[in-house]
Amino acid sequence: MNLREKDKSVSILVVDDEFSVRDSLTKWFRSDGYKAESAADATEALKKLQAGHWDIVFLDIKMPGIDGMELQQRIKNVNPEIVIVMLTGYASIDTAVKSLKEGAYDYLTKPVDPDYLSHLIEKIIQQRRLSRENVLLKEKIQELNLTSQIIGQSPEMLKVFELMRSVAATDTPVLIKGESGTGKELIARTIHSQSTRRFFPFINLNCGGLDEGLLESELYGHEKGALAEALYPRKGKLEMADGGTLFLDEPAVLSIKAQTALQRAIETKQFSRVGSQEIIKVDFRLISATSKDLEILVKEGTFRKDLYYQLNVFSISVPHLRQRGSDIPLLANYFLSDLTKGMNKPITGFSAEALKLIEKYDWPGNVQELKNAIERAVVISQGPFINSLELSLPIVPEIPPDEFSLEATEKAHILRVLEWMKWDKEKTARALKIDGDTLQSKIEKYGLRK
Repeated sequence: MNLREKDKSVSILVVDDEFSVRDSLTKWFRSDGYKAESAADATEALKKLQAGHWDIVFLDIKMPGIDGMELQQRIKNVNPEIVIVMLTGYASIDTAVKSLKEGAYDYLTKPVDPDYLSHLIEKIIQQRRLSRENVLLKEKIQELNLTSQIIGQSPEMLKVFELMRSVAATDTPVLIKGESGTGKELIARTIHSQSTRRFFPFINLNCGGLDEGLLESELYGHEKGALAEALYPRKGKLEMADGGTLFLDEPAVLSIKAQTALQRAIETKQFSRVGSQEIIKVDFRLISATSKDLEILVKEGTFRKDLYYQLNVFSISVPHLRQRGSDIPLLANYFLSDLTKGMNKPITGFSAEALKLIEKYDWPGNVQELKNAIERAVVISQGPFINSLELSLPIVPEIPPDEFSLEATEKAHILRVLEWMKWDKEKTARALKIDGDTLQSKIEKYGLRK
């Protein structure tokens, strides 16, 4: 089903003092299924604009009385959402360009090319639909009641949210399981922020970054002079977490020696700094996160059984992004909104093809990979919508089933390169390894337009 078949409710007003122009355009729009009316001057147009709802106005620049430029401003003041397309003769191109700067969507020179007119209407409808979809997605984001950046409304994530709420108010140790990039640390921080310990520290112990030779110093701290480089006394991670939450990130990578030291400290919650005999007692909540199956590692003898039982009192399994497809557009728009604000870029959403690719891709790196892809796209994008090429995903946009011919493939490829090069024909020709005349010939042959 094409765009026009889905958007027959679009209403169009043609304003032109030339009867032949407004009559032919109005009949053309009606024959294509749109609601269309005409007005011979600004006074008649304003009455019709006040009496009903209009999506698009085709507006002649030169008219007796109130001209098109002044009428454009009046329309924008009343309803800035109306799309205005200016109609002009070749002698008033400069004025048409000025109208674009003042908010017109585009301009057409008379006589109007029916093929380009059809293309323009479809483009307007598509962008309006995309804008509406992005507004709805952003509204859904605002409706989420979690106090963190965790985004999701799929059944899988709703289950995760419920488990988080259930365990947050307790001191029960939590083991968060999930693939890399699924947001396990964010979930841990959210549990901490909703617990009675939220006014105390959240301390991240990156198990993969522990130096085996300085293990006890990292965990317990040290006194001045206890080590060669110990010029000052230093708190260890356990002492820093007192009153708050200790977050163990990927404990599966710890050596048996490190596991033993950690297990003892977790069990007794007391220790001495390196270089001191003073006993320090601590009280912390334990949350761990792993992308490995610790139960299998226990059976293989590479992970201590008693430490596993200490960590795995209450478990939360975070689904990978492939399992929560309905959340992908929501996440994508959340990241886009957040990143565009930070970079001050006027990007309002994704093209239809870009959204299709985002939903189709497997995202092996999960939420983190999705965020990274959108951040790259925001950096390089120059238009109002992120397109499929700017996402730089390792999959190629599909060619519709009825377009497998060599010509159709060439047309699609040239169009993609033109869009990628922002319609710079010189750069496009170089990228395609053809001369400029050949490129121009193919653009005309396939009827390619911005």
